[in-house]
Amino acid sequence: YAAMIDRLGKNVSEAFGNFLYATGFLYNLVKESVLFLRRRQVGFRVLVMQLLFTAVEAMGIIALISSALGAVIVVQGISILPKFGQGKLIYTILLIVITRELGPLLTAFVIIARSGTAIATELGNMVISHEIEAYVSVGINPISYLAVPRFLGVTLSMVLLTIYFNFFGLFGSYVVTQFITPIQLHDYFQNLLRAMSVADIASSLIKALVFGILISFTAIYQGFKVRASSTEIPQVAIKAVGQGFVLCILADAVITLIYYV
Repeated sequence: YAAMIDRLGKNVSEAFGNFLYATGFLYNLVKESVLFLRRRQVGFRVLVMQLLFTAVEAMGIIALISSALGAVIVVQGISILPKFGQGKLIYTILLIVITRELGPLLTAFVIIARSGTAIATELGNMVISHEIEAYVSVGINPISYLAVPRFLGVTLSMVLLTIYFNFFGLFGSYVVTQFITPIQLHDYFQNLLRAMSVADIASSLIKALVFGILISFTAIYQGFKVRASSTEIPQVAIKAVGQGFVLCILADAVITLIYYV
C-alpha cells in the first residue's frame, strides 16, 4: 500500500506540474501572439503557409462532408417530419445540427487529423535536429517565429472553415437534394433564413474560435515536448490527436450547456 500511495502521489505531482507548465506555455503563446500582430513581418511566411495547408487544402473534403451531411438531414426530414405535421421543423433541425453542433465539431476533427499531427510532427523533428537550439543561438525566439504563426494560422483557419462548412451544409446541400427530393428554391431559402438566428451564428463562431485555440495549442505543446529521441515523435503526434479530440468534445459540451442553460 505504501508503494501504491507513493506512486499515486508522484503521478498527481507530475500531473499538477504538467498543468502549471502548460498554463505558462499558453500564457506565453498568447502574449507572443499579441506582439506578432504588431510586428507582422516576423514569421509572416510561416503564417501564410499554415493558412494554405490548414484552410485552403482542406476545402475539398470540408465541402464534401458538409454537403453530404446537409443532404442526409434534409432528405430524412422531408420523409419523416410531414407525417407528424412538422414539415417546416426541418429547417430548425438543419440549423441546430450543422451550425451549432456538427459543423464546428466535424471541422475540428478534420483539422486535428491533418494539421494537428503535422504540426506536432514538424516541431518534434525540429527539436530532434537541433533547429530550435539554432534559433535560440542567433537570438530568435522559437515561440514567436515557429509557434505563434501556427497558432494563429490554425485558429483563423478553424473559423474560416467552419463558416465554409456551414455554407455548404445549409446551401450546398440544396443542390444535392434536388436530385433526390426536389424543393422550391424560394421556399427553401426563405424558410431557412426565417429559422436562422444570431445565436446560431454566434454559437458556431465561438465554438470555432475555442476549438482552433485548443487544437493549435495542443499540437504545438506536444511538438515542443519532444526531448532526445525520434521515437518520441509518433507518440506526441498521437497525444496531440487524442487530446485535441477530447478537449474539443468537452469544450463543445460546455459551450452547448451554457447556451441552453
